[in-house]
Amino acid sequence: MFSVSRRNLCVSTLSQKRFAHDLIIRQRTGKPIIKYGAGGRSSVSGHIATVFGCTGFLGRYIVSKLARQGTQVVVPYRDEDSKRHLKVCGDLGQVVPLEFDLRNEKNIEEAVRHSDIVYNLIGRDHETRNFSFEKVHVEGAAKIARISRELGVSRFVHVSALNADKNSPSKFYRTKALGEEAVRKEFPGATIVRPSAIYGQEDRFLTRYASTKYEYILNGGRSKVRPVHVFDVALALERMFKDESTTGETYELYGPREYTFEQVLDLIDELIDNRRLRFNIPKPIALAVTKAFYLPFLLTISPEDIERLFISDKITLGAKTFEDLGIRPLSLEMNSLGVLRRFRTPKAYDQPLGYSRPIEKNKVEKKREIYTEY
Repeated sequence: MFSVSRRNLCVSTLSQKRFAHDLIIRQRTGKPIIKYGAGGRSSVSGHIATVFGCTGFLGRYIVSKLARQGTQVVVPYRDEDSKRHLKVCGDLGQVVPLEFDLRNEKNIEEAVRHSDIVYNLIGRDHETRNFSFEKVHVEGAAKIARISRELGVSRFVHVSALNADKNSPSKFYRTKALGEEAVRKEFPGATIVRPSAIYGQEDRFLTRYASTKYEYILNGGRSKVRPVHVFDVALALERMFKDESTTGETYELYGPREYTFEQVLDLIDELIDNRRLRFNIPKPIALAVTKAFYLPFLLTISPEDIERLFISDKITLGAKTFEDLGIRPLSLEMNSLGVLRRFRTPKAYDQPLGYSRPIEKNKVEKKREIYTEY
């Protein structure tokens, strides 16, 4: 008798109460979402999210932000080894890997059938034999949006690119604009996100320019860019996950300051403490060289990269920004040293910003001092 009453006492003590703020009703579908726990990695937010493109640069950050708050995240992947690091982003069973092929609709259905929000981060910087810009940015995005709508997904967030324009000379930007239209047609309440050039650890912006022995300049270094930190973009995507008012809106995410490419290269040289030789290459020569020596499997510079380097970032009037999400973006000057420090020389590795290496005496002066001492 005593054991039974003691057990009932323990059960009543450990039971958790439910309050109104534990219940969320999705506006589009009306489905209830109930959370458990006090919040954090070991709790359950009640949400299930699918992140297409999760194995890419930006994808790993949004997966981490969602999983650490108790959201179950479905991570579709193509390569077995590409999703290993994502498993530890969440608690046991919260990060669910699922092999998929963008051309297989059944794979997409399996990935989104239980989700209440879907992120589409899939994109390509270069074309391959099996995946052209049209197949990935337009057809693939429209397919994911259509299947998500048919299976009753509440929210759809599509990541495009700043400068997306159907009349752009860049095929990349043209297909990105067409992809936005295709997504909005299939999923009218989709949220469109247009980030600028994203920098951070293992990026393809600062790292690409800092890793070369010589620097090349196109368009005289006059093209303008507004780089944005990957932390800011991931934070914006996370807030869209919670904020229903972002439904159907377009957001352009860019850094707080505009730079020319020449200024970006000057900053890189200063941070890595190495003044490299620069070559200004005319556009016809650059296109001819990249077409002749372009190797997709080595991620060398492609002709499409040359076209984009001649286009300056343009801000669309009326589009929402970080300010509408309550986010203050990080500056490039104060947050790029962590990315570029590994390219410094051993002597300057631990030096702070603004460090100027002392000028070394030439060999003749050194020998003269040694001879004088003797």
